[in-house]
Amino acid sequence: MNMRTICLAGGCYWGVEKYCANIAGVVETEVGFANGHVDAPAYVQVKQGDTGHAETVRVVYDAEQLPLEKLLRLFFRIIDPTSFEKQGEDVGNQYRTGVYWIDPADEAVVLTELAVLQARYAEPLVVEALPLECFYPAEEYHQKYLDKNPGGYCHVPWEAIDWVKTADLNEI
Repeated sequence: MNMRTICLAGGCYWGVEKYCANIAGVVETEVGFANGHVDAPAYVQVKQGDTGHAETVRVVYDAEQLPLEKLLRLFFRIIDPTSFEKQGEDVGNQYRTGVYWIDPADEAVVLTELAVLQARYAEPLVVEALPLECFYPAEEYHQKYLDKNPGGYCHVPWEAIDWVKTADLNEI
């Protein structure tokens, strides 16, 4: 196994977490707050929109089974990469999109995949691509939220969450 970690911000983290947890090769997910200026914020602080944090999913994956390129391509399927600080019904700085790497070697992969994605859009992408500066786990009740609350709000289509369980990674 070649365990790697990347952080993905795609709007409300509940649906992004559920989607990522269903991808073959993902071994762990955790929702939290990334790249803001307030230490260890609570959800209520982040929701106010003045902490600078993005709702983010920390994804631990086996790169032998799921290369970063494929993980990013799957992630890009569930976001609107041209929507500034808005995904689904969620609006605000905390709902911005982003890819935050820990390993500096991942930067080139992220930038390459964003360039490929940009070629599919006329308007510019607004997905942040930055090193991870900080990540603070969200409160326990947010972890695996849609497992605990199956009828909970989710801007990620349930069809996508179900589809990714059986996605053929060779076709991604």
